[in-house]
Amino acid sequence: MAIADVTIIPIGTGSPSVSAYVADIQRVLQKFESEGLIRFELTPMSTLIEGELPDLFKVIEAMHEVPFEKGLARAATNIRIDDRRDVARKMEDKVARVQSRLEGLE
Repeated sequence: MAIADVTIIPIGTGSPSVSAYVADIQRVLQKFESEGLIRFELTPMSTLIEGELPDLFKVIEAMHEVPFEKGLARAATNIRIDDRRDVARKMEDKVARVQSRLEGLE
């Protein structure tokens, strides 16, 4: 199971707001999640996606296409992948691990 941190940057929107693009991307993610391929979490600056690496690349490609489907001619996509294969951990497990250290439990 891998975790990807993805940011899609639509270029040439004519507005500083990109919330409509983010909403459309979230709808794409909801579709993949309903199919059981991924889990995802929207954050203020990006979207976290959890799943098998081949599925993540498929989902990221679909996310990247959203601005083009809305008529734009350019988009930039930033991707950061954490692919740890010696243990199975979910997104919330990683956060819980840090929290336990902050609370002195480890």
